[in-house]
Amino acid sequence: MRSEALLDAIAIGQFTPGPILSTATFIGYQIQGPWGAVAATAGIFLPSFFFVWLLNPLVPRIRRPKAAGAFLDAVNVGAVGIMAGVALELGSEILLGWRAWLILALSLAAVFGPWKLSSVWVIAGGLVMGYLLYGV
Repeated sequence: MRSEALLDAIAIGQFTPGPILSTATFIGYQIQGPWGAVAATAGIFLPSFFFVWLLNPLVPRIRRPKAAGAFLDAVNVGAVGIMAGVALELGSEILLGWRAWLILALSLAAVFGPWKLSSVWVIAGGLVMGYLLYGV
């Protein structure tokens, strides 16, 4: 692969969600066309799904000892903290103006308020609100 193509892959990876997935898919496409893109995408996704499927029945047994349960709880808290940090960082870049804040407030109310809507409905509602408020 030429260095120009690699730079294109990195640029596309940063431009879209999931930089690692996007970059791998792009490189797979550059090397082997559409089937290379499919293989690269599967190579990124399938191992994690496989390990979750494989280890899921063992988790209750692993959690039995107090220390192991506490460790797994701490890992969950750490993951939530990382997601919150990323949300704050991204939010500071995209929450520019009252429209974005309105969509955020209504989305949070829909999820955590009395309605407790599914994320699918919140995303769909955000899409409609974005279209209506921004005319995009």
